[in-house]
Amino acid sequence: MSGAIAILAFHQVYQPLGDSILVSAIVAGIPLYLLFVMLAILRLPAWLSALTAMLSAAILAALVWQMPLGLDISATTEGMANGLWPISWIVLNAVFFHNLTIASGDFDVIRRSLTRLTGDRRVQALLVAFCFGALMEGIAGFGAPVAISAAILASLGFEPISAAVLALLANTAPVAFGSIGIPIVTLGLLTAPIIGHSANDQTQVTLALSAMVGRQLPIFSILIPGFLIVVLAGWKRMVEVLPAVLTAGVVFAVVQFLVSNFIGPELTDVLAALVSMAAVALLLRVWKPKTLWSFAADRAAVPGVTPRFRSVGAAVAQVADPPARIVRAYMMYVILVVVILIGQMGNLPFFSGSPPGNVKNALHTPANITADLKCGQPAYALCPKPWIGPSPATDAGAFKFPFWRFQWPGSYSGTSAKPKALISQEPTIVTKSTPYPITFTWDFLAAAGSLVLFASIVAFIVMAIRGAPLGLFFTTYGRTLRQLALPIMTIAFILGIAAVMNFSGMTSTLALLMAKAGGFFPFFSAVIGALGVFLTGSDTASNTLFGPMQAHTAQQIVIGGHPLNPILTAGTNSSGGVMGKMISPQNLSVGAAGVNRVGAEG
Repeated sequence: MSGAIAILAFHQVYQPLGDSILVSAIVAGIPLYLLFVMLAILRLPAWLSALTAMLSAAILAALVWQMPLGLDISATTEGMANGLWPISWIVLNAVFFHNLTIASGDFDVIRRSLTRLTGDRRVQALLVAFCFGALMEGIAGFGAPVAISAAILASLGFEPISAAVLALLANTAPVAFGSIGIPIVTLGLLTAPIIGHSANDQTQVTLALSAMVGRQLPIFSILIPGFLIVVLAGWKRMVEVLPAVLTAGVVFAVVQFLVSNFIGPELTDVLAALVSMAAVALLLRVWKPKTLWSFAADRAAVPGVTPRFRSVGAAVAQVADPPARIVRAYMMYVILVVVILIGQMGNLPFFSGSPPGNVKNALHTPANITADLKCGQPAYALCPKPWIGPSPATDAGAFKFPFWRFQWPGSYSGTSAKPKALISQEPTIVTKSTPYPITFTWDFLAAAGSLVLFASIVAFIVMAIRGAPLGLFFTTYGRTLRQLALPIMTIAFILGIAAVMNFSGMTSTLALLMAKAGGFFPFFSAVIGALGVFLTGSDTASNTLFGPMQAHTAQQIVIGGHPLNPILTAGTNSSGGVMGKMISPQNLSVGAAGVNRVGAEG
């Protein structure tokens, strides 16, 4: 057995091509170059580009970094598994929830309620592009907010290209917390082992990242609404609606800060968008722009009715939805918020079991109230017995439903009760040789995607009471699965790239080169994040590819006798990445498609 262990064990090497870290880093970046060229220049399908890059990373890990083939396969497949759970699980159920709102008609009711609040084009742009777009980003993400917001604006009479531009500009501040917080959740998943926490403490890292990004982005959230109106109507006309601009931006920023710091990333966009929309709606009850600004093509409105402008300029009167119907439509999102908040109670200081005044410790509690159902704790005698499956990562008590954590097959040796990781990090990345286990966590009840699914079930029960057929739930879920088949494959392949680069040492090689920037590196962190989003079109993808490198790099930079905070650099990758979203080729294509102007992306 000892001989087998010696053969299979892998000690990471960070300069496999001689003494020059530059040469090794250039080679380590080949999978990233390949991915970006195939996506941004050759415009090949994302799934094919990601698959090719993943295979190239696996080949380089084996041939250049000398990673044993078995461990190479284990790292790659574990990354792909993480792409499916919990990442794609969140995306699938978030988009399913959005599709349910469309099937129920609630989406159209909300759209009409927003467009009837005012006839001023500037305020319409704020409500639809910024507030409603942020809500769509928080629920669905992955391009949906731009397409939906642009299409709504175009249907209201905004010039199609202008509508797409406004939707793209607005889709910045909320991006880091999009799709039920998936960029931050992904970043926490990948950086927790690097920062030094076990997979069981991934929540601690995710919350710290959420708080860091939530402290960086509010300034952009305040500025974006004003910038939006300046682009649409000019500086002078923006000043005329400054109360609405400040209300939308400041309220969004304050809620974004509070939720991201004291609850978590999952509800940050949803709550910030809903409260911001409500604040602007209340403002419009007591304040109106002195001049009702409209387009030259607009026609006179029907008295007492806000017109729904088509692109040709004809005004078509809308039939007002009854107030009860509008409330019912918004209840879908209230249900989502309540269910996720119940699931996240373990994060709240007053539910944490820690002293209420000790916020630092309170935020280090389990990710979810359902984590209380984990077995092996004396207070919970009703937990089920272990069932058949892989050996647990630490002890037999950890291997029980609904929390299941184990070392990935092929990545450890020794007995199942005391597994020994076969991968070791070496100096200079760490001070001494340190085991680097490949672990996987399956926590069905605690996962954010499961909470969204539970919210969808509750929302559908309400729909069924109103007469929706039971089959609608399953047909909508099936349609969502077909809709997301290729994106889910792409996510799995990109997570595979990140995992094999991380466990082979390729990411550490890149980090050692980046560490040469010293104290200036945090400035580059934002640029790297923006570049990643520009090329991939996704903050999640950028965090996946560059988040681990950002964390590794921070640990190599010493300022004032202390290492640079990896939470700062990894978080800055995400918050800086949002600025690349509006100009990414993929997002431009989505915006053009949303207003039926394919080919006008330039």
